[in-house]
Amino acid sequence: MIFTAFFKTLGQTGDPRFRKVLFLGIGLSIALLFAAYAAFLMLIQWLAGPEVTLPVLGQVTWVDDLLSIGSLFFMLFLSVFLMVPVASAITSMFLDEVAQAVEDKHYPALPPAAKVPFWDAVKDTVNFLGLLIAANILALFLYFLFPPAAPFIFWALNGFLLGREYFTLAAARRVGTAEAKKLRRRHATTIWAAGTLMAMPLSLPLVNLVIPILGAATFTHLYHALARK
Repeated sequence: MIFTAFFKTLGQTGDPRFRKVLFLGIGLSIALLFAAYAAFLMLIQWLAGPEVTLPVLGQVTWVDDLLSIGSLFFMLFLSVFLMVPVASAITSMFLDEVAQAVEDKHYPALPPAAKVPFWDAVKDTVNFLGLLIAANILALFLYFLFPPAAPFIFWALNGFLLGREYFTLAAARRVGTAEAKKLRRRHATTIWAAGTLMAMPLSLPLVNLVIPILGAATFTHLYHALARK
């Protein structure tokens, strides 16, 4: 069911309406990553200053140059961790448009979907983002305790959280938030598995830029498949 939903999504990437949202999502993902990276660099430079005193080497003044030279590689590395909150932000902005494009093509007989009030969507997004960040900070202890299992912990944790969020948003458009949560609990294992399969490519630099939009479309298909059951 999950792979069927994903392949349906891939089959729609040539749709001009879907492609427009995909490119917007990629552009916004890049902008958010660079904004986060710029803030991180400013923090490092503020803490370190123009000169840093190192053991043996003494005072060095090339920290800024090193950061500049390695910025691209560091940005790619940082994107592994930053793309999870970025994916959360992207889905709140684009899921409705992506879901509508999917439904117009694959489920044309459906009546118009209900619009989620703007401030309700903002509140839910902020709350979920806070939960996502807090959970990943707490998970850092597990990464240090069990280093070989760190990728699996990362995928399982964020797959669980992202799956819940994406599915709830996709389902709430059709059946409301309360019923979406009931459906989510009923199919929790499937949704977790789908979220984990989404979290795994979020760990791959560059590939992760297209995942938030593809994930929104995949979870739209998944909702309709589970609702039929």
